[in-house]
Amino acid sequence: MRIESFLETLRKSWFRRNTIVHNLEVFQNFIVISLCIGLFCVMLIRLAQMYVSLLKPLNFQIITSDILFILILVELFRLLIIYLQQQRISIGAAVEVSLVSALREVILQGVLNISIDRLLGVCVFLSVLGGLLLVRVWMFRNFTGGVSLNNLAPANGNAESSHYQAFSGEHYSF
Repeated sequence: MRIESFLETLRKSWFRRNTIVHNLEVFQNFIVISLCIGLFCVMLIRLAQMYVSLLKPLNFQIITSDILFILILVELFRLLIIYLQQQRISIGAAVEVSLVSALREVILQGVLNISIDRLLGVCVFLSVLGGLLLVRVWMFRNFTGGVSLNNLAPANGNAESSHYQAFSGEHYSF
């Protein structure tokens, strides 16, 4: 009798824990969706501002900075979409956002206007991020037992997608 009541109590607490975790995940997804909507609105505003700035005399540095900023927002949007689809953060997308952000700052300030210490720091940072991308691909190849391109099903119906997946380790459907 005691064992049955203990098991029943255990089942009830397990059900409550699963319900709480599920509700927290739903709330977290709501936050991520709100961030996606906000990022999309910011992208549209920055795109409109960029087109308005094209009417004035061209400043290559500002236009390039705006384009790179919009690309950073697109990558962040993609990172959030991957999170919603797979409930994980894509390391590759996060590293790509960091790479583009660092390059944007260098372009914004101008390579000739940056102190040598800061430039060396950016070079080391970019080297580390590039190394992370290489390690990620190396780990994927070594821990999956060798991937054959013939065995991969294309994510969106084309062979290029499966080729990218084989060498990048990313498996999302867009």
